[in-house]
Amino acid sequence: MDLTQGTLEEKQGRAKKMMLWFGIISLVMSFAGWTSAFVVSSSRPDWLHDFKLPNAFIISTVFIVLSSLTFALAKRALKTNNRQLTMLWLLATLILGVSFIASQFLGFQQIIDLGYNFTGPTSNITMSYIYLIAVVHILHVAVGIICLLVVIYNHFKQKYNSSEMLGLELAATFWHFIDILWLYLFLFLYFIG
Repeated sequence: MDLTQGTLEEKQGRAKKMMLWFGIISLVMSFAGWTSAFVVSSSRPDWLHDFKLPNAFIISTVFIVLSSLTFALAKRALKTNNRQLTMLWLLATLILGVSFIASQFLGFQQIIDLGYNFTGPTSNITMSYIYLIAVVHILHVAVGIICLLVVIYNHFKQKYNSSEMLGLELAATFWHFIDILWLYLFLFLYFIG
C-alpha cells in the first residue's frame, strides 16, 4: 500500500496511527530497560529474594484484562452503530480502569503494611524497582483513562459511527497496549521478582 495515496483524512489517520505506534515502541523500550535493570540488580547481596506480590495486584490484573475486553466490545458495538451499547461498554471500561488503579494503590498499601517503603530506612532496592515499574505503568493507565474520557465525550457528542471511529481506534490500541504491558509486568514481577 502506498502511504502517499488517499484523501487528506486517510493520510492524517495513518499518520496518527504511526505516531501512536512510535510512542508504544518507545514505551516498550523503556519498560524493557527497567525490567532488564531489575534482573541485573537481583544479583545484589541486598536483594529481597522471597517477596511475593500482594493479592491486590492479582485483582488489578483481572480488572485490566476485563477492561480490554469491554473496550473491544465497545468497538464492536460501534461498528454496528449501536450507540447505546457502545456507551455502556465504554463506561464499563472506565470503571474497570479506575478499579485497576484503586487496586494497585491497595497493593502498595499492602506492601507498606509489610514494612517496605519506596524510600527511607524501610526501603530496599527490590521494592524501589517494584514501586517504580508499577507507578510508571499506573501513570500510563491514567493517560489511557484521560483518552477514554475524551472518547466517551466524543461518542456522547455523536462524533463516532461505524465509518468514523479513528479516535476510538487509537484509544483502544493504546488501552490494549497498557493491558498487555501490565500482563507482562505482573508475570515478570510475580515469577522473576
